[in-house]
Amino acid sequence: MLSWLHEAIWADWIWFPEGLGWADLKDHDGKVFPKTSDLWATIPIALCFLVIRQIFERTVAIPLASLLGVRDKQRVRVAPNPILESYFCSTSKHPTQSSVESLSKQAGCSVRQVQRWFRRRRNQDRPSKLKKFREASWRFTFYLLAFFAGLAVLIDKPWFYDTRLIWEGFPKMPLLPSQYWYYMIELGFYISLVFSVASDVKRKDFKEQIVHHLATILLISFSWLVNYIRAGTLIMLVHDAADYLMESAKMFNYAGWRRTCNFIFTVFAAVFIITRLIILPFWIIEKTLVYPLSLYPPFLGFYFFNGLVLLLQCLHIFWAGLIVRMVIKFLPGNDIVEDERSDKEETESEDEDDHERREKSQNGHVQNGHAALNNNHSKMD
Repeated sequence: MLSWLHEAIWADWIWFPEGLGWADLKDHDGKVFPKTSDLWATIPIALCFLVIRQIFERTVAIPLASLLGVRDKQRVRVAPNPILESYFCSTSKHPTQSSVESLSKQAGCSVRQVQRWFRRRRNQDRPSKLKKFREASWRFTFYLLAFFAGLAVLIDKPWFYDTRLIWEGFPKMPLLPSQYWYYMIELGFYISLVFSVASDVKRKDFKEQIVHHLATILLISFSWLVNYIRAGTLIMLVHDAADYLMESAKMFNYAGWRRTCNFIFTVFAAVFIITRLIILPFWIIEKTLVYPLSLYPPFLGFYFFNGLVLLLQCLHIFWAGLIVRMVIKFLPGNDIVEDERSDKEETESEDEDDHERREKSQNGHVQNGHAALNNNHSKMD
C-alpha cells in the first residue's frame, strides 16, 4: 500500500513534462544532481543557526545596541490583582468602557486605576526595545551576507542575465557546489525562523509571516527536488536584496537615529518595490509561468511551483501597501518611520490624554466650535 502510494505521488507525469522524469536526475558521468536526501542536511543547519544566533546576540548585538544608544524604558509592573488578571488573560487585553466600569466595582478600584492597570499590564507583555534590536541585527547580518553570497553565486551565470536560460536543458542541469550550499543555508535559515517563532517578536502581520515562511520552505524544497534550482536561486536573491535594508532601518529606529532610519527606509522602499513588484513578476515569474508553456505542455508540478510563487507575490503586494503607507506618513516631515506591524508602548501621558478626551466628550466640551473627538489612532513602533 505504502509503495503504491509513494509511486502514485512521485509519478513522473505529475512533476515533469512529458518524456522527462526522476531518472533524468540520477548522477552519471561525473555529473551530480539534487537528491531528496540532501534536504535532511537543513535540519542540523537550522539547529546550528539557532545556536549561532544566541551567541551572536550576546556577543555582538548587545554590545552594538549599547554602542548605538539603544535604551529600554523602565516599565512599572502592575500590582497583583486576580480579578483584573483573570479578565486580561481569558477575556480581553483591551476592555470596553462598560467592562472597565464593571471591573472597577468588582476589584474595588476606580475606573482610572483599572485603565492604568490594563495599560501597564499590556506593556509588560510587549517585547523590549533591546529584544527587538537583537532580533533585527541578527536578521540584518544574515540577509546581508546571504545577498552578497547569492550575488557571488549568480554573477557569472548566463541565466542571471537571460532568464530564459533557466529552462535550458531542464531537468538535466548538473548541480554546482555553490548552488548546493546556497540552497542548504537559505533553507536552513528559514527553518530556524519557524523553530524560533514562539520566542520572536510577534507583529500584526504574524499570520502572514508564518504563511510566508512555510511557502518559502515549500518553494525552496520543491525547486530543489525537481531541479528548478536556477529559478530558485534568482527568487532567493531578489528576496534578500531588500530584507537587510529593512532590518537595518529597524536597528536605527530602535537606536533613535531618526535621519539615518528615514534615509535607509526610503532606500528600502525603493528596492522592495523594484525587486518584488517589478523584477520578480516581470522578469522571473514571467519566465516560470508564461515562457515554459512555449516549451512544454503544462503539468501539475508547473502549477504547484507557480502557485507557491504567486502566493509569495500576493504577500509582497500586501507588504508593499504597508510600506507605501509608512512612506506617505514619513514624507511630510514626521520624525521617524514607524513599523505599521507592531504596537508602540503606551505611555502615562497617552493614558491621561485618553481619559481627559473621554471626560470632555461626555460633558459636551467644545473646541473652536466643534465637539472634541476621541481619536484613538493605533500606535506603531
